[in-house]
Amino acid sequence: MKKSVILFFAVFSFQLICYGQPDRWQQAVKYTMNINMDVNTNRFTGKQKLEYTNNSPNRLDKVFYHLYFNAFQPNSSMDIRSQELGQVIINKRQDWDGRVKDRIANLKPDEIGYQKIISIKMNGVAQLFKYHETILEVLLTKPIAAKSKVVFDMEFEAQVPLQIRRSGRDNPATGVRLSMSQWYPKLCEYDYEGWHPTPYVAREFYGVWGDFDVTINIDKNYKLGGTGVLMNAKEIGWGYDAPGTELKPTNMDKRSWHFIGGNVHDFVWCADPDYKHLSYQMPNGGPTLHSIYNAKENNPKNDSAWATVLTAASTALPFIEKNFGKYPYPQYSFIQGGDGGMEYPMATLLVGPGLGTVFHEWMHSWYQMMLGTNESMYGWMDEGFTSYAEELVSAFYNKKSSMQGFREALQRTPNNKNLKEIVETCPEDHGGAYFSYFNLAKSGYEEPMTTHADHFESNYAYSSAAYSKGEVFMEQLGYIVGADTRDKILLEYYRQWRFKHPNANDFMRVAEDVSGIQLDWYKEYWVNTTKTIDYKIDSLWEENGVSKIRLRRIGHMPMPIDLQLTYADGSTEMFYVPLNLMFGNKLSENKGQKLEILEEWKWTHPTYVVETKHRLMDIKVVDIDPTKRMADIDRKNNTLELKW
Repeated sequence: MKKSVILFFAVFSFQLICYGQPDRWQQAVKYTMNINMDVNTNRFTGKQKLEYTNNSPNRLDKVFYHLYFNAFQPNSSMDIRSQELGQVIINKRQDWDGRVKDRIANLKPDEIGYQKIISIKMNGVAQLFKYHETILEVLLTKPIAAKSKVVFDMEFEAQVPLQIRRSGRDNPATGVRLSMSQWYPKLCEYDYEGWHPTPYVAREFYGVWGDFDVTINIDKNYKLGGTGVLMNAKEIGWGYDAPGTELKPTNMDKRSWHFIGGNVHDFVWCADPDYKHLSYQMPNGGPTLHSIYNAKENNPKNDSAWATVLTAASTALPFIEKNFGKYPYPQYSFIQGGDGGMEYPMATLLVGPGLGTVFHEWMHSWYQMMLGTNESMYGWMDEGFTSYAEELVSAFYNKKSSMQGFREALQRTPNNKNLKEIVETCPEDHGGAYFSYFNLAKSGYEEPMTTHADHFESNYAYSSAAYSKGEVFMEQLGYIVGADTRDKILLEYYRQWRFKHPNANDFMRVAEDVSGIQLDWYKEYWVNTTKTIDYKIDSLWEENGVSKIRLRRIGHMPMPIDLQLTYADGSTEMFYVPLNLMFGNKLSENKGQKLEILEEWKWTHPTYVVETKHRLMDIKVVDIDPTKRMADIDRKNNTLELKW
């Protein structure tokens, strides 16, 4: 059994790495780590062997590691940045992350986090190194030649910080003892742009794909979940060898948990003596799904909620794979831990079993774990694409759109202005994201989505841009090229770029190839600027039996236009005005409605006239973008009802 699983990982990793090479070289890592955890002092020692393959054409004179735990010390970059943002008041609230605030400044010596390097050798030779807070710079005695492999051996020690952000111990919200994310010295990514030694200030991550072989030695009463497959399941028991089994007894003070994860770019684990473990095996060779949660208090409702996580995940997976691509790993674990919802390969940490967060974090397996963009530079491709997918998965599982939920909520609270605005101005799907983006665009705090994730001047601007504007990007793309074409783009993006670290240009090239439409202008305006979309119906008149409708662009971002006319007899007619920058047009999205494609609208021209042979008195409604997918910041002038 063990040998067969190891062989599987070797073949699996080889196949995926080979698939990832044709268009862009990738560095490769193979970690072997042995960790000795002391649950009384919250400290651990570790030995790490790292095989590093330099597939680049360049010689490397140094390497960098992340030391994330060092952020959790008074006066760290994370501490000072959080306090600085706390001085910014937006919507009468301090702008700092509510989980961080000024808590780092108040940590005591036994509550801080740290990672200290005892020694590091390359091919058996000791190397000099230098700390830069959360970054370790290793000055190599001998360069790593292009197309060569070296072996680093490291000994280190660490202290687990009090739970503040992502990693930590003793979170009162969950009662979980150890949430071990960003817990080991992790090699920084080196790619076609060079090294990425990004200090840990607040945001997301970027890592090298490879294989992890991790052994965790910990108090025998603790139970674990994490990335990878548990190799010694027969020795451990606890539902890993067969559903429902108990933790097997041992005479040792500590037991060893041995996990292997293939072709992943990070490794997470959690541990608690009161964890409970549920599992479900997907049919036809699909992955094993795990639900691991704190069961210190015997609560049947809690048990039921975490069981529902598995039911929801197993129900949703066929839909997910059909629309976003196949899940390639042998398992996935939903683990209670961390400080919210946090994505990692083959696992996510969840404060609770809420299905919205469950679906969001699982979809990160596609938009980050397999399509591993540099999150610091392209947070919107990570969080935005994931939020887009989350909404579709939730709608599938709940059998209703989010807008239906907003309508039902508005019926219960008819005076809620926000709900009313969402229902009246936002599309059927992704309405919450549109509403959030509209608020951002009108707030004065918006920054271009090209801004480095840590360099936004407010948490509000970052989160709204990455999550909401990124989600709108994808739904609005469906407006531009057609929803069916957008769906094909997503599957082709997955096929071409999984395990290759794509950037924004890579995605746009796929979108252009699939749609046959030039889209560089869309990325330029929507991603690189904060220019907004605003169109209006300017005027109507009739000349020689021909009705004319003049449209005006008020905003600075041009778009193609769907214009629907509704006539007195109840019939409708859809006109499509391509943008001249597109050099193409979408096809009809409604099989029951004719789409009349007009001459292109030049982006330099503020007005455009649409003509129809219907008499003016026959027109009852003129509607720009009836689906409301175009993110027009002022929809009040998009619809004109004529009461003759």
